[in-house]
Amino acid sequence: MKLIVGLGNPGSEYTKTRHNAGFMVLDVLAQRHAGGAVARARFQSATVEAMVGGTKCLLAKPTTFMNLSGRSVGEALRFYKLDPATDLLVITDDVALDAGVIRLRSAGGAGGHNGLKDIERMLGTDAYARLRVGVGAPPAPVSQVDWVLGRFSEDEMVSVAPALDRAADAAATWASEGVETAMNRFNAKAGGGGFKKADAAGQHSTAGDGRPE
Repeated sequence: MKLIVGLGNPGSEYTKTRHNAGFMVLDVLAQRHAGGAVARARFQSATVEAMVGGTKCLLAKPTTFMNLSGRSVGEALRFYKLDPATDLLVITDDVALDAGVIRLRSAGGAGGHNGLKDIERMLGTDAYARLRVGVGAPPAPVSQVDWVLGRFSEDEMVSVAPALDRAADAAATWASEGVETAMNRFNAKAGGGGFKKADAAGQHSTAGDGRPE
């Protein structure tokens, strides 16, 4: 069993917002690999089981809101006795990557992302795979919080929709062939021009105003 977690905020008001890119990739995976399955409420998440890349996986969307994502991840890992270093993939948004760019890493810091920070706090480690989906940086004078909690424009979706498909492909490769193979295959496709100046690890922060970041 492997655990694939897409981060986001629950509720219709957050549907297809930039911060819910992880949820959107999970939707693609569920459509491909668990068609017709009804989501179950488990581990403070909406979950479905699926065979992804020939590997049994639990697809999970935490329903705790972004800032408390670690609760859901921790519960599922403990229940199945999984090793985060090999059995966990977290999919999330990243403002430090241009819209349409994806980037997979085997470990690393939270980069200011509140969902990743809570997962790291709950697990006591940052040694788990994370797949970032670029949502672009906010244009002035839009705040970062308002940007990530806003919906993709039609123009952005031209780049984002294919990226969601590639991210789902990358997740399936991670499940079946491992993180190194998936990184080599999908990071190369991202190209070198997709990174913003913030840093190549994808650092950003949406902390400070108490909203479901």
